Amino acid sequence: MQTTEISPGLVIQGVTPPLTLSDFKLIAFDMDSTLINIECVDEIADAVGRKAEVAAITEASMRGEITDFKESLRQRVALLQGVTLADMEQVYLERLQLNPGAANLVAACKKAGLKVLLVSGGFTFFSDRVRDLLRIDYARANVLDVVDGVLTGRMVDQDWGDICDGEEKRKTLLETCAQLGISPMQAIAMGDGANDLPMMGAAGLSVAYHAKPTVRDAAKVCINSGGLDRLLTHFRDL
Repeated sequence: MQTTEISPGLVIQGVTPPLTLSDFKLIAFDMDSTLINIECVDEIADAVGRKAEVAAITEASMRGEITDFKESLRQRVALLQGVTLADMEQVYLERLQLNPGAANLVAACKKAGLKVLLVSGGFTFFSDRVRDLLRIDYARANVLDVVDGVLTGRMVDQDWGDICDGEEKRKTLLETCAQLGISPMQAIAMGDGANDLPMMGAAGLSVAYHAKPTVRDAAKVCINSGGLDRLLTHFRDL
């Protein structure tokens, strides 16, 4: 596959720029470390003194060294038992930020007529707020079980399934395309970790953002420095 660095930190492989943004109808984002600056599960774990333990599992999972994402997430969520909703609110207010260029990219895509999907292996406590902040059209993430304001260390099954892993991300992308009456080739998928690869592989344009090596190798566009909105430089109609 031919690889070209068209500017420092912005790499294309297997696609010829410039593209036309209006040719696409959907853009799908991972959340943690893609749209936002943190891995939420790691920061939640900090409240009970388990960040290092949880972060090690997260890193191995995102690098693709742990292939069973569902089991790795269950392990990490079990270590969150005892965290309060007040602790999670503090994470949201004090640690969570949109990554640079996130708002600009989402706004440009919406202006060009694309629908926006947020599909996350993280948690609705955060994804619902990011969805509302960026006026995202569709969102799917995991629900933490809470009793009397305290996390139980489990997750709640939803009507679509138990855990939003890589295969669920792919399925959600394809279902959203079908709902919109478009081809997956008219979708863009952006992520950073191994569990984003299934949806990135199903989309017409895959974009790695400050990603793990296996994700960079598979993506058609790699943003290795700068903000998310560097993607916009690929499109001739902007």
